[in-house]
Amino acid sequence: MRQLPLFLLLVLVLFIGAKRSPSAEEQHAIAMHGTPKYAAGFRSFDYVNPEAPLGGTLRLSAIGSFDSLNPFLLKGVSPRGIGDVYQSLLSRSRDEPFTLYANIARSIDVAPDRSWIIFHIDPRARFSDRRAITAEDVLASFEVLRDEGRPNVQGYYRKVTKVEILGTLAIRFEFEEDGRYEMPLIIGLMSILPKPAVTNPDFTKSSLTPIPGSGPYLIEKIEAGRRIVYRRDDNFWGWHLPQYKGRFNFERIIYDYFRDDDVALEAFKSHNIDARFEHSAAKWANAYDTSDLHTGYKMTTPKLQIPAPMLAFVFNTRREKFSDRCVRQALTLAFDFEWVNANILYGLYQRTESFFENSPLAARGSIPAVVRDLLSPFKPELPDAVFNDVFYLPETDESGRSRENLRRAQELLAEAGYVVDAGTLRHQETGKAFTIEFLVNNSDYIKLIAPFQRNLDTLGIQSTIRQIDTASYQNRVTNYDFDMIINSWGQSLSPGNEQAFYWSRDAAATPGTRNYPGIRLASVDMLIEKIATATTRDTLVTATRALDRVLLWGYYVIPLYFTDRQWLAHWPEIKLPVTPSFWGTSPDLWWYE
Repeated sequence: MRQLPLFLLLVLVLFIGAKRSPSAEEQHAIAMHGTPKYAAGFRSFDYVNPEAPLGGTLRLSAIGSFDSLNPFLLKGVSPRGIGDVYQSLLSRSRDEPFTLYANIARSIDVAPDRSWIIFHIDPRARFSDRRAITAEDVLASFEVLRDEGRPNVQGYYRKVTKVEILGTLAIRFEFEEDGRYEMPLIIGLMSILPKPAVTNPDFTKSSLTPIPGSGPYLIEKIEAGRRIVYRRDDNFWGWHLPQYKGRFNFERIIYDYFRDDDVALEAFKSHNIDARFEHSAAKWANAYDTSDLHTGYKMTTPKLQIPAPMLAFVFNTRREKFSDRCVRQALTLAFDFEWVNANILYGLYQRTESFFENSPLAARGSIPAVVRDLLSPFKPELPDAVFNDVFYLPETDESGRSRENLRRAQELLAEAGYVVDAGTLRHQETGKAFTIEFLVNNSDYIKLIAPFQRNLDTLGIQSTIRQIDTASYQNRVTNYDFDMIINSWGQSLSPGNEQAFYWSRDAAATPGTRNYPGIRLASVDMLIEKIATATTRDTLVTATRALDRVLLWGYYVIPLYFTDRQWLAHWPEIKLPVTPSFWGTSPDLWWYE
């Protein structure tokens, strides 16, 4: 065989070198911090039953309707379960804070500083129409989701500074410096769609035409707005992968839609629905009866090991009356959680005392030295209590008589310049009466507000409840046109860039963010950056606990309640793994027996 000229060999070496990035080696998984739990070649996740039998039909309920089979856009309402039709480049485990494993991507190369990542696509990966998945599909999916996807997705994907196709089955993403440590994982969670589908102009329209995926289920049948049937794809290319062992076991999954949850409950009790997660304390306490052996169904409570959402009354500090922390603390004293829990919530909940409740990220006890050091440069903008006191919420004896709390609330309101005049609380300089409008779009919240109003009335505060339709509510909340709302913030065991969307000064001044309280603190911005750039778990935990401490002592919300359990009712033929994940349980882990 003839040897190539030396200059051609040099060109070839340079070309090959240009196609690979230095200082990285291929790996099967990536953890946000630390080492992945599961080594290469693992058999299955620990929270599944790897011997679960296949077959049967799972019938589930959903409330409302759906009018689109495109879950990637803000337009339209997509049906429950449609995520099982699609796959992402990497797959998440549910018994680690944030670790992703090879999925569509067979392996990855990652820069030590997380400034870039290369995905090596599994040559076996196929869409449901049997077409091979290539780097072109990945690029097309990224571009359309960056430009047309949901707002939070667009925000993340715009941190990508460059995308380069390295070959048919390899693609490289580069990231801007701000918040880059999390970005390889964020891109790893991107759903991959066929290039012909996403480059079709109709992709951006709400439609009931299915978009081909590469996941374990296919859409078999739809009745627009009423029912969707998914069928297990026997030809799914990824059944051999360990993350699919013991999962997606049902031959069919059916979601029937109901306009009213009471009707859906009766459908379950008559055995037309196989399982349902209950979200109403009243129903969980009163609507299910397992004492009768003929009832047949079971009630289980899998434990959750992830941060509980912060459900809370939210002060809009952009309003002058809520700009004073003393006022916000006074109103926190006026809310009697113990009475509400005993008389309205059936004693099924615990008081939320952290923005990262039910997790190691929550701030507890006195301030640690490392947190004090972080916050000391910001003492002028923070209350002394952040550094000197242990945060706790007021308590009562469930009697509804919170005299001591109300007396302290009156003192705080007086410190803020308010006096009671003929039964009405007024600002002593302006004479303006203190009024509150609670803006809601969920009638269930009214029962929480009503007992709160009684205590506000005792303080001389006039309050009203304004319930409006969802569209009007969203418009007002988007533009921060409210006094108080009830809102929920979900968190994960690995908080990151999303914290800026929740709490930063930029978010406070930008319509449409989730900084509903209007928090504007340099210390918070610093902590958000620490969280987003943390390269070790210890650094992340410290910064998150510091953020929690600052948010709590700011009294920006009145925390409500949480439970560390899922409430699941199911018929006995639906079986669950013995060990729940951090996220509890979900239909992809069940099987029919």
